[in-house]
Amino acid sequence: MINKSFTQVLGTLLVVGVLMVSCSKESVDAIDPNVKNSVTFEFENRVGDQKLVLNTPAYKNASGETFAVTRLNYFVSNITLKNENGTVLKFPNQYFLVKQTDPNSQKITLKDVPSGNYTELSYMIGVDSLKSISPVAERTGVLDPTSYGDDGMYWSWNSGYIFMKLEGTSTAIPTTTSPGQAFAIHVGGYGGGWNGAAKTANNLRTVTVPMPAPATVRSNIAPVVHVFTDALKIFDGSTRISLAKTAAIHSPAVAGPVADNYKTMFQVDHVHNEKQ
Repeated sequence: MINKSFTQVLGTLLVVGVLMVSCSKESVDAIDPNVKNSVTFEFENRVGDQKLVLNTPAYKNASGETFAVTRLNYFVSNITLKNENGTVLKFPNQYFLVKQTDPNSQKITLKDVPSGNYTELSYMIGVDSLKSISPVAERTGVLDPTSYGDDGMYWSWNSGYIFMKLEGTSTAIPTTTSPGQAFAIHVGGYGGGWNGAAKTANNLRTVTVPMPAPATVRSNIAPVVHVFTDALKIFDGSTRISLAKTAAIHSPAVAGPVADNYKTMFQVDHVHNEKQ
């Protein structure tokens, strides 16, 4: 009889314990759209399965050409997050310039993101046409054409931003083509014209990548989304780019294939949802 009573009491305690844990978990995981937190995206630039290190001639593209990277910059803008229920959350008028030379620029933080489980990330590589033609006074921060210094992310001759800039050296480039065997791939062109000139090609591209696990925004969880950027994709995609044949791209008219290539160079590798 004692054993039976003890078993009954123990069973009751276990049930209560499970209910308490379930209630506690439900409380922690509850989604309240009025509760907001931040989401941070960490961009890790890579070359294939290796981390990108500037001035290291250890990389080889799809054409078998060895190369080193001296500069990699790209604009990220018009970010959207898709919730598990299909709702798309937009973050307009926010522009970021990711630079390999600046680790701080590789972390992008969106503030005031409503609680939810976000399963998909989208963003534009470049600066959209409306912002590109807006008054200079409205283009501040990373959009200030005078702020780039040696990076030169703006074409004054066509009043437009360089969306992606990849520069480096390669022994595959003939010295007759480039004395220092240097290459420069600059992609811009938002489809607009300047000073009466004909319209440029539209090389704006939007990237959409799924999350391998949902980014769960809660009052006590500010997710960190780790994005891999594979610079090898710039050379290899729907069009293969050979440095021996194409050491320089500066015109929007011929940059479209490169933009199509680098549209595929992003993937979300993992998501951190640790509690604060």
